[in-house]
Amino acid sequence: MVSAAESQQRIAKLQGMLQEKGLDGALFIFPIDVYYFTGTRQNATLWIPTSGAAMLLVRKSIARAREESPLPDIRPFPSSKEFGGLFPEAAVKIGFTYDVAPVQQLNFYAKMLPGREFVDISPLNRELRSVKSPFELEQLRHCGERLCSVFAQVPAFLKAGMRELDLAAEFEYRLRKAGNEGYVRMRAFNQELFGGLTVSAGGASYGFFDGAVTGRGLSSASPQGASLEVIRENEPVFVDFTGVFNGYITDMTRIFVIGRLDPQLKEAFDLSLAIQERLQAALKPGAICEELFLASAEMANVAGFGDYYMGMPGENAKFVGHGVGLELDEFPVLAQGFKVPLQAGQVIAVEPKFVIPGKGVIGIENTFVVTAGGGEKITDIPDRITFV
Repeated sequence: MVSAAESQQRIAKLQGMLQEKGLDGALFIFPIDVYYFTGTRQNATLWIPTSGAAMLLVRKSIARAREESPLPDIRPFPSSKEFGGLFPEAAVKIGFTYDVAPVQQLNFYAKMLPGREFVDISPLNRELRSVKSPFELEQLRHCGERLCSVFAQVPAFLKAGMRELDLAAEFEYRLRKAGNEGYVRMRAFNQELFGGLTVSAGGASYGFFDGAVTGRGLSSASPQGASLEVIRENEPVFVDFTGVFNGYITDMTRIFVIGRLDPQLKEAFDLSLAIQERLQAALKPGAICEELFLASAEMANVAGFGDYYMGMPGENAKFVGHGVGLELDEFPVLAQGFKVPLQAGQVIAVEPKFVIPGKGVIGIENTFVVTAGGGEKITDIPDRITFV
């Protein structure tokens, strides 16, 4: 559980950022933001003034919110007529997360708080959450250990002739038994993920998901993840899963082969390891995210694999790493256009991957902590291809 000290530290950092922006407070309605500051994911609205104590207004369940959250001021959500009276008249400029709040909700709160100016603090909030506390790093390391323990079991149940879906189901079953919560939260609009994916050469496909590999999925309504394709010998089996423990997410990919691997795919895999090695060494405070992505893309181009890098030719993703934490798509992003420096304590899933039509998907993914000495790998099992 989130301690009182942890909660107050997060709130105090936000209050400092709000003060710098000239805001009088912030109103949070998105559940995972509320959880981050309060330690409870109940149906609630959180008010954090620029100075003073935070106030949590709970619709349901207030009993559980009081049990879980260390905040001293937890109240039932009031009626619309009473709502405005809870806020000081001096609170004129109010921060709001426009990236996730529907317009209908913004209008709802604007009506209950007339005369106030609402200001988008989405970037500020995401920047704050990108740097993990020692408590959060402990959660992420534990998550990495549990996820690795299931990846290590794959050779025991991977068999030729089974479907991608069978492999995914077996992996999901064991991960769930290990305590996986399953909620892969994503902040970006129109993105969703069912835990992870297993992809064979026959199931390699492009799709809406903003990643290098999507899988074919089971229908046009669910066009990602494992399909009914049969896993065959001498083809790569791509296993990419998240683990979610105590709310925190780690992400990793490993390659398995029953038999032998095509030489071009082996060359691409070795290149993915070389790109990962270069990026891991560069995951230090001050490194510019865009420059890391561009360096990785240049390595792919020089090696003759640029067309296949990070996706199907013509539909390549423009990133090679993404922040993880309580959400899968946190800041920072090692991406074209993301010209910001890394900070110590950020956690990034680095995933150099290649999609070669007719042959399959190949690559690696691990989760790293940004440190002064480079990336600390917290999904720490061997990166090599496992031949079954």
